[in-house]
Amino acid sequence: MSTFQNIARWGNEHHPRWFVFLRIALGLLLFAKGIAFMSNASLLDEIVYGTTNPTNDNSAWLRILITWANLLGGALLIIGMQTRLVCFLQLPILVGAILFINLHKNGVAFPSELWSALLTLAGLIFFIIEGGGPLSIDKYFYKNRDRRTAGQQLP
Repeated sequence: MSTFQNIARWGNEHHPRWFVFLRIALGLLLFAKGIAFMSNASLLDEIVYGTTNPTNDNSAWLRILITWANLLGGALLIIGMQTRLVCFLQLPILVGAILFINLHKNGVAFPSELWSALLTLAGLIFFIIEGGGPLSIDKYFYKNRDRRTAGQQLP
């Protein structure tokens, strides 16, 4: 058995139900950040570029990627679908956010954004290990996969 399978098995066996509230809160935080970036693109420009008017408009794809990754990743975390994969895919965005916030171009510091990004990063790493938990779409598919392999009839 691979290391990832061992971590996944351990996370599935040792997952208190109240962790589900943390997963949903993390998903809501990411989703809300995506909405904030979508409704106020200058906020994302200020964080990433240090200014509200980026000099290189060819990087508009970065704004779109960050916004939609937060929206879709947050929605999938809320329902608990592909939790580990979603958290793993969110890691580069959060690491980039922490690096950009720490560099804070033009002397503009964002301490609240830094703490939010650090807590979100810790939550993502936590749920890569723990998984979706007992109240998730992941658990439903995992349970039904076991039934199919055992030859039982699904309800």
